[in-house]
This record gives sequence, structure tokens and C-alpha cells, in this order.
Amino acid sequence: MPEPTAPDSSEDRPRIRDARAEEIDQVALLIRDAYQEYQASIPPEVWEGYARDIMDVRGRLDVTELIVAEHRGSLVGAVTFYPNTAPTEQGGWPSGWTGIRLLAVHPDGRGLGIGRSLMDECLRRSRQLGAHTLGLHTTELMAVARGMYERMGFIRVPEYDFHPGPTMVVMAYRLEL
Repeated sequence: MPEPTAPDSSEDRPRIRDARAEEIDQVALLIRDAYQEYQASIPPEVWEGYARDIMDVRGRLDVTELIVAEHRGSLVGAVTFYPNTAPTEQGGWPSGWTGIRLLAVHPDGRGLGIGRSLMDECLRRSRQLGAHTLGLHTTELMAVARGMYERMGFIRVPEYDFHPGPTMVVMAYRLEL
């Protein structure tokens, strides 16, 4: 009887790449689906504006790189990467920083290391550009993502926090490269 063979591990790893033009609408829906879990914790009028903003992938393409994760032929993750551009285009970060926004993993793709793979690609691109720091924003609601960022070595930089509402703090983090 032949020995059983191990499954092809490359099949289980996400493929990280730039999004294709024909995938932009699909990525917008993926981001919406990934962030849907936070809807119940956000007032409806705030959620509606936030959902429109996060789904406006096309509106950010001129100053960003849209990176996706493909797993077994399906898009399961995305992140918006801000190369070293003007501070107003990347959340108010200082010159010399890169930034990320909207790290999203579809609920069906969670637990496969997709978020970490997308972050690793952002770190690789940041270093390739010669950036000295990568910045991001997150919230208390996003505990899983925050935990991953902290395990990666990101530290809080409250001076870059912002407050979209009276009770909400969007917390800034940075990682020195």
C-alpha cells in the first residue's frame, strides 16, 4: 500500500499580489463583509457613512496600492497600502512613513494567516521604499487585529489618534522599520 502523501502546503498559503482592475468591486464587497461584524457596535448613521467610505476603493487608488490575498482561487483578504506620500493622503503620518488602512480578511478566510501575510507584504514594500516607519489606525472594537499588530511590534502613538465621534477613539500605532 502506498504511503499517504502530505497535502500540498503551497495550496494552503495565500497568494499575495496587487489587485487587478476588474477585481476592485469585489474587493469593496470583501472589505464590507470583513468589517460587517462591527456594525452592531456603531450607531446606524455613523455605520452608513463608514461603510460608504471603506467601500470606496476606487477613490483611494490614485494614492495607494491595493494588495489582495487569494486563497484557492478566491479573494479572501485585502489591505490598502499608502507609499510614502503627502501626510494628508495617508492619515496624517509624518514624512518618511508609509501607512496602511483597511486590513480586511473575509470571515471565511480567518485563521489562515492571511492578515499577517498581508501585513508582511506591507512591511516588505515599506522597506523597499526606504521608509523608516509604518503607521496604522485601529479601534478598541478590532481586538484581534490590534493583538496581531502588537505581537508584530507595533506601539501606540496617541499623538496621531483621531476622534470621529464623541465616544470613539481611532488609535494610532507605528512600527519602526
